[in-house]
Amino acid sequence: MDILDKIVINKRKEVAIRKQLISLQHLEQADLFNRTTSSLKNVLKNSSTGIIAEYKRRSPSKSVINQNAFIQEVALGYENAGVCGMSVLTDGHFFGGSLHDLLMARGTVQMPLLRKEFIIDEYQIIEAKAHGADVILLIAAILTRPEIALFSTLAHELQMEVLLEVHNEEELTHALMPDLDMIGVNNRNLKTFEVSLATSTSLVSKIPNEFVKVSESGLSSESAIQMLRQVGYQGFLMGETFMASEDPGSGAEQFIKNMEQ
Repeated sequence: MDILDKIVINKRKEVAIRKQLISLQHLEQADLFNRTTSSLKNVLKNSSTGIIAEYKRRSPSKSVINQNAFIQEVALGYENAGVCGMSVLTDGHFFGGSLHDLLMARGTVQMPLLRKEFIIDEYQIIEAKAHGADVILLIAAILTRPEIALFSTLAHELQMEVLLEVHNEEELTHALMPDLDMIGVNNRNLKTFEVSLATSTSLVSKIPNEFVKVSESGLSSESAIQMLRQVGYQGFLMGETFMASEDPGSGAEQFIKNMEQ
């Protein structure tokens, strides 16, 4: 059993408990539920950098990354740095995140927010909308094709966008469908945790140009971003590069300045 299997088993238990504690009706009555969302896809299309900056305290591969950075300060720092959007990890058990983080980020900034989560139930999509998300992540490796279609349709009905994450050509072929907005290629092998940008370069030509192409994980240099942009990527999801520093916002600001030189 690999780490992704363990995460999904835990997530099913967690969602079952949450559904008993908080009803859909309660979520749909949240102040943010009827908020007009922002388009990450459009921002990426018109950006010269394409940076999506992530907030995460820890991960199974790196253990503790940054337990001292406050979500509001990081979100404001990212927005002031000029990133295109922010990814907020909401998994608690493996990544130390929470829906409260998403809520706090939403109360602090106006930029598009992605709920980075292991979504296996429609309930989590309602949660995302109720806590201020503009975009949801769907992971092809843990979902059937009908589930991806169902979840994407629901997200669009709630005026949210969908970033579909794949790790290889088999997942891409299995999951690709019109009702998606962005295709993210994760350079990290979730079985071995090894990272290779070759994953992004090998898959880019197989992703139709109607989708915004996003490269994820293992992005730590301006040269890597420039190379990936040249082959067709418009978005670049970066987490540990910024979060491992004492001031993630300043790290993002300097990174973007270096890119624009």
